[in-house]
Amino acid sequence: MLERYFSLLRSKRGQATTEVVLLFPIFFILALFIIKIYGLLIVLQKTEIASAYAGRRWQLESHRNLKYMQSWDKNFLIPSIKQQVQDYIGFNNPAKRKFLSLRRVDVDIKRYEVWNTITITVATYPPRIPFLCSYDKREVCKNPYGQACMRGYNFICETGGTIQVVKQVPTRDRPISFDFSKNTKSL
Repeated sequence: MLERYFSLLRSKRGQATTEVVLLFPIFFILALFIIKIYGLLIVLQKTEIASAYAGRRWQLESHRNLKYMQSWDKNFLIPSIKQQVQDYIGFNNPAKRKFLSLRRVDVDIKRYEVWNTITITVATYPPRIPFLCSYDKREVCKNPYGQACMRGYNFICETGGTIQVVKQVPTRDRPISFDFSKNTKSL
């Protein structure tokens, strides 16, 4: 009985090596492409979270008094918010910066009467997937693909992308202490 079992094992043919050799590069390219797209999604999510942080911190710590606007807000608060946003997105970590293809992170804060606008802009390098970028853009994007294909090719192979998140934050009025003893009438 065992002899028959071993003879069946010896007679089975193995997997064809040509299938493995031909499918591995396709799998590798697909995995690389998915990882790069996943990195872009991570940057988008991190930018959204960083903008919520920047907006909330600006709302709670900024001033309306001109004396503090010029000194505290401009010289300490804005640079501190920018530094925290850059750290969170991964701009100051070389490994994260390379994986996420980060080029530049900008934080812009504009004051208005009632609402303040906080804009975070993240510019990325192109993913430069060698297999996809080795062909001419005009050849790849000819009819019927058109303009959408050109934008995708430009993003992947030439220019990279820009992610911009804008948050509107209300101006916070700091409460003035109210002394009840001066403003109450005796009954």
